[in-house]
Parts: sequence; C-alpha cells; structure tokens
Amino acid sequence: MKLNTKAFALTCGIFWALSVFVITWWVIVFYGSTRAPTFLAWFYFGYNISPLGSVIGLVWGFFDGLISGAVFC
Repeated sequence: MKLNTKAFALTCGIFWALSVFVITWWVIVFYGSTRAPTFLAWFYFGYNISPLGSVIGLVWGFFDGLISGAVFC
C-alpha cells in the first residue's frame, strides 16, 4: 500500500500543531504562564508558556509537522 504524501504531511502537521497548543494550555491551566525557557523554545523562535506562545507554537508546530511528515513518508 502506498501512502499519499500530501495527506500524511498535512495530518502530521495538524496533529503536531494541536498537540503543542493543547499541551501548552494544559501547563498554563495547572501551573500558570511563565517566561521560563523551555526545550521547544530552543527550536521554535518566540515560543514560551503563555497564551501568545501557544499560538506561536501552533504555527511552528504545523510547519514542523508538515515537513517532518513529508520527509518521513
């Protein structure tokens, strides 16, 4: 069976973007916003644990997942 590269890449991009967004809000709800450096901030310029940072992580995560999914497929 052959995978559709565009569909797989899009699925990976959406999944990773929503994962970063939801996990960021999970941390905000239970521990509060913080400007402390995180592991993802090393790779995603502008990302931090804040409402704005969750949107920035959403965008970076989409493109990261999209490219990674296409390469993997």
